[in-house]
Amino acid sequence: MKEEVETAIKKMKHGKTTGPDKISVELIEALEDFGIGKVTHLLNEIYDTGQIPTDLSKSIFIALPKKPGATECELHRTISLMSHITKNTGKDHNAENKEQNKTRNSRRTVRICRR
Repeated sequence: MKEEVETAIKKMKHGKTTGPDKISVELIEALEDFGIGKVTHLLNEIYDTGQIPTDLSKSIFIALPKKPGATECELHRTISLMSHITKNTGKDHNAENKEQNKTRNSRRTVRICRR
């Protein structure tokens, strides 16, 4: 799984705002093997227990005006700031699930998840 975490970290975009955990992509990358090891351990723990730590499951919601001076709700769009760790690993997991669930000749193919 360490290689998967490494790949996910490399795919992360730089300069993005952090979520409530205040952990930036640049910080994760700066920690190199130590950081990858810690993130891998954390994700294995989440996988084994099915429990996401509270700090990683929180999001900050911000309403941004579509036009300057907007006062009506429909003239705003909402964005959520969440942990880079959960956001990006979730993307890789979802992509892997799509790959696993492809159909072939009207038959579903499912690959067992690897660790």
